[in-house]
Amino acid sequence: MFEFELPDLGEGVAEGEVLAWHVAVGEAVHEDQTLAEVETDKAAVDVPSPVAGVVRELHAEVGDIVATGEVLVTIEEGADGPESTESAAPPENGAAVDDRVFAPPSVRRLARERGVDIATVEGTGPSGRITEADVAAAASEREDDEGPTPVVSKVDDDEREDDGPTSVISKVSDDGPDTESDGTEPAVKSAVRKVASTMTERRDRTLATPATRRLARELGVDIDAVPTDETRDGEPYVDAAAVRAVAERESDAGEITDEDVREVAERVVSELREAATETGVEATPVEATDADRREPYRGVRRTIGEQMARSRREVPHATHHDKVAVPGLVEARERLQPLAEERGVHLTYTPLVLQCVAAALDDHPILATQLDTEREEIVYRSDRDIGVATATDHGLVVPVVEDVDETGLLELAADVNQLVERARNRDIAREELQGGVFTVTNFGAIGGEYADPIINVPETAILGVGALRERPVAEDGEVVAKPTLTLSLAIDHRVVDGADAARFVDTLKSYLADPTRLLLE
Repeated sequence: MFEFELPDLGEGVAEGEVLAWHVAVGEAVHEDQTLAEVETDKAAVDVPSPVAGVVRELHAEVGDIVATGEVLVTIEEGADGPESTESAAPPENGAAVDDRVFAPPSVRRLARERGVDIATVEGTGPSGRITEADVAAAASEREDDEGPTPVVSKVDDDEREDDGPTSVISKVSDDGPDTESDGTEPAVKSAVRKVASTMTERRDRTLATPATRRLARELGVDIDAVPTDETRDGEPYVDAAAVRAVAERESDAGEITDEDVREVAERVVSELREAATETGVEATPVEATDADRREPYRGVRRTIGEQMARSRREVPHATHHDKVAVPGLVEARERLQPLAEERGVHLTYTPLVLQCVAAALDDHPILATQLDTEREEIVYRSDRDIGVATATDHGLVVPVVEDVDETGLLELAADVNQLVERARNRDIAREELQGGVFTVTNFGAIGGEYADPIINVPETAILGVGALRERPVAEDGEVVAKPTLTLSLAIDHRVVDGADAARFVDTLKSYLADPTRLLLE
């Protein structure tokens, strides 16, 4: 038997969530056939089979978190063919087996929450892509046939998934203060034990197998507060024995008094106040009604949020706004676009803007820097790898276009189009989202003019480009209408001064106004 372990899915990736299985137990697979779709904190990737054979066991369910190096699937190599398809149990949670389901993770999560088999949903989006509206329509149709989902069962499902406050409420009964009807401890005691556990040194991230995580939920143990000296890939790792040890210590801790409850409550309030003071944001629970919908804050969306929060927390932002008339840019694109179309390339303004930015960075290298806070050094980057912020169904993604200054316009346009398309389809490698020296975000595509963009640390600047439209411009004492662009340059004021920003924008404006100047570089 070949035990296939989850491979390294990219630099720094220690675990992934199983989004869908594309095979079932008893099914024959060939080498390089997609076994599963796994989501990391950057992208969703297909995991191919390294061998040919027959699937004997799936070691995780859809929604489970699997650590790198953990066994994902067992395959019997060299088996002749599939066993009876009638005996092959399909994977749970509506995973697609025979056909690829085209749906972003947010839509897949919605399908799981609404109890919809996503493999049966007909997509109405581009290329048959399944949207949230498709899932909602399928859920409504099912509910019309079967009746509404009982509220109690939804609470139980949430408890098993999140192990949140609903688990405390669901255990309350009239059997008395010491034990519940199912043998569990009373609600207040359970709550205090959980809160007391979180008062220990709690980590932001812990690696553990799905079985260990389930055990922790069953025992009411906060897995991020379990003491451990073991690591995997530099991350804390907790096994089942450590979880049981914590649970046993808590069960032997004795009766919890009113004083214990009061002490824990005071510590919780104190820490919340300290956190609010440090971040400037008060932690407030969000009340929701039955008509509202919740979805997990994790994966790409959480990574984006943490990166933006870190940037705002650590970086003193300053934003320089300006406007430039660009009739030369418009004329250049109009003249070159038919020629590009003849060669099968759709020419937008983006590659032209990127080439202008790269030339301006050469003139003002302080904008092409990264701040290494660990070594306390400013790194002047020699390359011109520029990130292009792209809005997708699963959040803002920044694919990096390499060697902008050394690439011809048509090749650059094709590279940009391909990267953006693959980013939107979640078919992009992690390394293609890393290593940029500067970022350009085009909020003008949806009509915006000026903004205050957040820097993609460790970069020290980001350029926001507003809508291209005719605006009044003073020329030779008269006001005329000309195509203009609005610019918003955010800088890290620890590295870049306001004067540097102004000079960079002035140079960039000269290239945008007349892109033929690039021929002199």
